[in-house]
Amino acid sequence: MQATPLSMSDLNNPGVSWGAVLAGAAAAAALSFILLILGVGLGLSSVSPWSFNATAIGVSTIAWLAFMQLAASGIGGYMAGRLRVKWSAIHTDEVHFRDTAHGLLAWAVATLITVAVLAGGTRAVLSGAIDAGSGVAAAVGPAAAAGAKAGEGSANPLDYFSDMLLRAAPAAGTGEAGSTVADQRMEIGKIFATSLSTGSLAADDRAYLGQIVASRTGMTQAEAEARVDAVYARAAKAAADAKAAAQQAADTARKAGAHTALWMFVALLLGAFVASLAATFGGRQRDHERVLRHVTI
Repeated sequence: MQATPLSMSDLNNPGVSWGAVLAGAAAAAALSFILLILGVGLGLSSVSPWSFNATAIGVSTIAWLAFMQLAASGIGGYMAGRLRVKWSAIHTDEVHFRDTAHGLLAWAVATLITVAVLAGGTRAVLSGAIDAGSGVAAAVGPAAAAGAKAGEGSANPLDYFSDMLLRAAPAAGTGEAGSTVADQRMEIGKIFATSLSTGSLAADDRAYLGQIVASRTGMTQAEAEARVDAVYARAAKAAADAKAAAQQAADTARKAGAHTALWMFVALLLGAFVASLAATFGGRQRDHERVLRHVTI
């Protein structure tokens, strides 16, 4: 029995059927986007405009990412393999390789399309939550401004420690003439800010702050300097705690980002494998339905 020779149509057909690849990619990208919207909808309770926690993705999110890739890549790969132009006289191994390549190409194009439209789509899905957060900020802003005006001072975090220094007993004096509490508070805040940035309170600054405290509270110079030391120690501890908390938050966010990227890589790799496998399955079904040609005996 002699096999049928290659026809002109087989010779003219390219190795890649881009029509089938684009069709499978479009189907995979659309299904992936739909499943993404569904996933955001199902987990919308974890997206809050009031707070944000940089934590690693959970098991349910990982499972959903894997399901998205399985479903979307499987459909896209199957369509790319089933719709591909077939060759009647190509070796079976070559047909299998081309079907696998078409599934992989469909997955690659779908992934690029999904990444391209993901930013705009996510913004559209979460626009309600983002607008709600903007509304809250707009409502809180005037209230915060009113509170700052009522306090007759700026929103400097060091004002708390300045006030602590200037606390006076009921029978204490009012301080030197021509010097207001606001002016002294601003000066103390600058001294504290500089000292905290350098890591120590200079001796002349300590003595000067002691003089201000003594003039406001009626304490002796030694008692005033002791209060300066105590309040500065508390301010330094608060600054160190804030720095440590910021470093911890940054480290947590870094680990969460690495964890998320790792599982997304696994999900995408799974999608590439499933797309290639589904394309070969679609190709076998395509060839099973082909019209049998006559052979020369």
